[in-house]
Amino acid sequence: MDQEGMAERIPWEIVLPDETATEDLGRFLAEILRPGDLVALSGGLGGGKTTLARAIIREIVGDPDLEVPSPTFTLVQPYEGRSGQAVVHADLYRLRGPDELVELGFDEMTERAIALVEWPDRLPPRHGPTLAIDLSLKPEFGDDARLARLIGGGGLGGRLMRARALRVLLDRSGWGEAERTHMQGDASSRSYERLTNPDGTRAVLMISPPKPDGPPVRDGKPYSAIVHLAESVHAFVAVDRGLRALGLSAPKILGEDLDAGLLILEDLGTEPVADQNGPRPERYAEAVKVLARLHGTSLPSVLPVAEGRDHVLPPYDREALLFEAELLPDWYAPFVAHSPLPPAARASFVAAWDEALDGLEGEARTWTLRDYHSPNLIWLPERDGIERIGLIDFQDAVLGHPAYDVASLLQDARVDASAEFELRLLGLYARERKLRDAEFDMQGFARAYAVLGAQRATKILGIFARLDRRDGKPGYLAHLPRIEGYLARNLAHPALAGVRAWYATHLPRLCPDF
Repeated sequence: MDQEGMAERIPWEIVLPDETATEDLGRFLAEILRPGDLVALSGGLGGGKTTLARAIIREIVGDPDLEVPSPTFTLVQPYEGRSGQAVVHADLYRLRGPDELVELGFDEMTERAIALVEWPDRLPPRHGPTLAIDLSLKPEFGDDARLARLIGGGGLGGRLMRARALRVLLDRSGWGEAERTHMQGDASSRSYERLTNPDGTRAVLMISPPKPDGPPVRDGKPYSAIVHLAESVHAFVAVDRGLRALGLSAPKILGEDLDAGLLILEDLGTEPVADQNGPRPERYAEAVKVLARLHGTSLPSVLPVAEGRDHVLPPYDREALLFEAELLPDWYAPFVAHSPLPPAARASFVAAWDEALDGLEGEARTWTLRDYHSPNLIWLPERDGIERIGLIDFQDAVLGHPAYDVASLLQDARVDASAEFELRLLGLYARERKLRDAEFDMQGFARAYAVLGAQRATKILGIFARLDRRDGKPGYLAHLPRIEGYLARNLAHPALAGVRAWYATHLPRLCPDF
């Protein structure tokens, strides 16, 4: 049985010594509740149902002094929460029958609201996320003590289990009293919060529960398996410790629950390596030196996660590179051409890219962090040398060609970098590599840089079009002209002649000078 199934069978029992503890539980539960959830509050008279419901409502509404009377006589009382989130508090003790709920419009009222229902046994059978809470007096633990027994169903059990694990982790790691502030996330399913303790110390909470495999998309394998995306925090922990062992500024791990996908990380701050005017030259130079240091070091392919558990870095193989490139014919091409590509055009696209990738797999492999670009690099001015570059978001690291991350940095989808600036930093990278390896082949590296830069730009055009069309995130479309420009710059390399000819025929906007 998976963790979600276990969570919906095993109750969580909590002794609440007083009314304050009941209110604390209510505030805690308010964090995990979503519209459409039903909280079924059971227990005898005086058990604390209304106290718990009142605490939940006050937290969702954002008013700790809000008057929340028991709806014993009105039966149903709606509230408007922050950001338009609705809450409905019902006490069905005096309900005369199901018809009365229909007259009250209970189903319509709770369809997009969090429903807190006392005496839920009077409700007709319902489907969907449900949190059943039974409250009972426990005088053996104190005059005001109660026992709360919680069990989730319909998917809410997993949420409850993760929230419980988070509370335990925060308390165990010394962040139980921290203020939690949502941070801007990325295009992934991970979320982040900034933790601020009463003494002003800060950390970052990463919430990344294990992801189940998606549907098979090719040869019985899901997308994440083909392109080697991490599906748990184990990869992040392994690479983080590997980077720190090399003296690089990945965040210290201050607390972890690997099974729940929870990490408390050192807060590296928010000082960027680029600003509204583009790359900051000194900062980009140090970022290039980080890569040269990494690529000039002999690195293992297996990294420890915890005692008895290792993480194997997967190869960034031809299958993964080709499949990522195919996001362009699947998403970007229909977006700009307003119609799908013919099958023959798609097949010739794959053939052209397959030819362009020839030879890259046989070259030296290194840790490829994969998203080594401005959003994931933080400037740490109080440190020295390459330690001034803070590194985050590297859980999808693979074993790949060193040119990939250099292209990721110098052809950043969010930053305008001139060709002159790009060439200058490529020269810096070459000099740094030659200091460590006199036989470093800059000509071969330049070929790989153009091919992998073009592959990355091709992939990102597809991803950003997909984020708009499939996920309703049009903000990424603003970056398309920049990525198209980088792609055109790469396509000038002779190694991409076949790919360039395909673009000139089917998407001429991507190689205007051809």
